[in-house]
Amino acid sequence: MNRRQATRVTDEQAQYPPVPKNAIFVFGSNLAGRHGKGAALTARQQYGAIYGQGIGLQGKSYAIPTKDEHLRVLPLHTIAAHVRHFLSFARSHPQLRFALTPIGCGLAGYKEHQIAPLFAAAPLHLINPLGWDTYRSPSPAPVPTLSNPPNHQTTQDYNHRSNAPN
Repeated sequence: MNRRQATRVTDEQAQYPPVPKNAIFVFGSNLAGRHGKGAALTARQQYGAIYGQGIGLQGKSYAIPTKDEHLRVLPLHTIAAHVRHFLSFARSHPQLRFALTPIGCGLAGYKEHQIAPLFAAAPLHLINPLGWDTYRSPSPAPVPTLSNPPNHQTTQDYNHRSNAPN
């Protein structure tokens, strides 16, 4: 690895503040579970994310998909469904703390104002990225319980990019 590559990796890792000892690192992933860049790489290297697992709790990390199994950006409504599933999980585990990275705002290309509101009803034991607390509801509303993550049998809706980033 040359000096420039070493600096880039350090810079990427520096954007994710250290996670408190008792917190879960929440990151954006792809459905193939290829944790090779951005927060997903940090999750794999430092928080026990499992290569090949694109959704859910793994080690001291939790993956929320923002890309499909072919590394195409998921539509915002699909990411929203994964966020609802995560929020349901977080509410059912009040003993855990979660440190959220700005999922979808890096490699997936969405803007903060598109993603942060999806976490407006987040429980108080979720630590938001810097600046995202302005989107939090004064008293977070209950999130409906989901028994299973969103279905990904088809990729037809992934090709529709009307909700994709500008």
